[in-house]
Amino acid sequence: MSNTATVSYQWSLKGKQPVIECKQRSRERQTVFGSYNFDSGQITVSFADRGNAKSFKKHLKKVLYAYRNVSKIIMVLDNVQYHHAKKIKAWLAKHPKLEFLYLPPYSPHLNAVERAWWYMRKKITNNRYLMTLRQRKNEFWKMFSHFQYPNQELKNVCEINY
Repeated sequence: MSNTATVSYQWSLKGKQPVIECKQRSRERQTVFGSYNFDSGQITVSFADRGNAKSFKKHLKKVLYAYRNVSKIIMVLDNVQYHHAKKIKAWLAKHPKLEFLYLPPYSPHLNAVERAWWYMRKKITNNRYLMTLRQRKNEFWKMFSHFQYPNQELKNVCEINY
């Protein structure tokens, strides 16, 4: 997540390019981890200042806690480097309840949580600038807090019916 506006299509006068105010002194960034549950449509979200093995492991612990009453959790992951870190593999060996299934390289269209992030940007930042990263996080939580419970709206966004 970064504190930048996302420009999307919108109505405007013919020949007039819409302007989106974006007074940004420095680029603020934060890593957002999301784990989508295909059965319920809920999402488990964690924020971190940096995406690395340590912050990813913290998210995995949150997922294990959220699904402590199930016998097996299969996570579909992209191929970001820290998903394959030795520290994660060692930790995973101690938590057999959790299993990773990796997507093919360069296939974000197959990753359901990418559609959740697209939906977030569409609803929160398309053609709209938020002054601070804190404002963006607040908008994110307002929108996604109810997606942490079984939710048909998120299922409609995240799942592709082939």
